[in-house]
Amino acid sequence: MSTPREIINLPQAEYAYETFHFAQANKVGDTIWVSGQVGIDAEMNPADGMAEQARLAFLSLQAILAAAGATMADVVELTTFHTDLHSDMEAFMATKDAFFPDRYPAWTAIGVSQLAIPGLLVEVRATAVAGSGAASA
Repeated sequence: MSTPREIINLPQAEYAYETFHFAQANKVGDTIWVSGQVGIDAEMNPADGMAEQARLAFLSLQAILAAAGATMADVVELTTFHTDLHSDMEAFMATKDAFFPDRYPAWTAIGVSQLAIPGLLVEVRATAVAGSGAASA
C-alpha cells in the first residue's frame, strides 16, 4: 500500500511553484521535507543582515510547517547554507536558538559561494516529523 504525497505551498509561493517548478514542502505520512527558505521581503529583496535574514527564513519555515500540520518542535533535521560561515555565525546561532530553544534538531551548516538571489546570506531547509516534538510523558 502506498502513502500519498501532499504538496504544501503557501498562497504567496504559488508563483515560485509554477515558475521554478518546486514545492515549498512535500509531506508523506508524518514526514515533511521543506525546501530551502530565505530571508526576503515581499518584494523579493534580501533583508538587511544575517539576524534578520535568518529570522525571516525561520518564520517562513514555521508557516510552512503549520500548513503541513507540524511545528518547529517537530523538526528533526536542519540544513543551512551560508555565504560566510565565520563572521555571521554568531548572529545566525542566536536567531536559530530563539526558534529551537531545546530538543535541538540534527544540524549541518554548509558554506557556499552564493545563493539564488544576490545579497542572500543564508538558506534554511528542514525535515520534520509531525507530532514528534510533543513533550514525552
